[in-house]
Amino acid sequence: MAKASIPVDLFNPGQVFACMGFLEAADVLLGHAEGGFEWSDRGDARFEIQADGAGNPFCVVLDFLSNVRSQRLAPNGCAALSTGSVLKSETFPAREDDRMAPPLRLERNGQHLDVTHWCDGSSRNPFKLFAGQQRSDAITEQMLKAIGALWDRCKNKLVEDPFGLTMPLGGSSFKFDPRKSWTGIDAGYSPDEQSHDVEASPVVEMLAAIGLEHARPDEFETREVRYGIWRDLLPPVLARPALAAVRVGVPMRVFRFTLQLSGKNKIVTFAQEETN
Repeated sequence: MAKASIPVDLFNPGQVFACMGFLEAADVLLGHAEGGFEWSDRGDARFEIQADGAGNPFCVVLDFLSNVRSQRLAPNGCAALSTGSVLKSETFPAREDDRMAPPLRLERNGQHLDVTHWCDGSSRNPFKLFAGQQRSDAITEQMLKAIGALWDRCKNKLVEDPFGLTMPLGGSSFKFDPRKSWTGIDAGYSPDEQSHDVEASPVVEMLAAIGLEHARPDEFETREVRYGIWRDLLPPVLARPALAAVRVGVPMRVFRFTLQLSGKNKIVTFAQEETN
């Protein structure tokens, strides 16, 4: 088995969700993945993954995303979407097909990851933050293209610190990285109306979306959101409730943040730690 770790800002909710994404992806691509946080050095918190195989789990996941095919999923019997690649499926996460936010499958060399949390038809909160004319497939293509560019330009730095490398991402995103979050009042103007790009991490945006496939933070009607981090290596089946701040028998810390509104979009803000 191989083990590796990366730095993480525990007060950045998107980075914590993205850690869950790395764990979920490593479990699919490598098998028997376990992950956990280490915060003994308060100035250098890290997230560690152990998985089958000899390769660095973070490197394997980033390599997969750097050159992956994205397909829109559609239920059998649904009219084909007008453009792009569509994969018909007998199972579907939502009751109805949403042409603006279709579920997606990332596939490469016979392995795949589904990214569908925003159209979850179950009783769970889908935690969908993007809205309006923003399309899930277009956002995904943009994030994957950006990850591929970083992979080609600075692979080693990307593997060492996936969340630390930022780049201009334009106006569309999943809204997970608070470094990109803004409102017109906060910024003093609307950057999108001036065609000004705001830098953020495509890895945070894409891996957070993957991380919420089987887990959700604890969201309240007041737009307050809680999430947990855990010490010790846990498999995904235990890490998922831990992310929702559910105690699972290991040391934990719990954080809280507020979802702000920017037009129809919800945006993630930096968190504060809860105190006992």
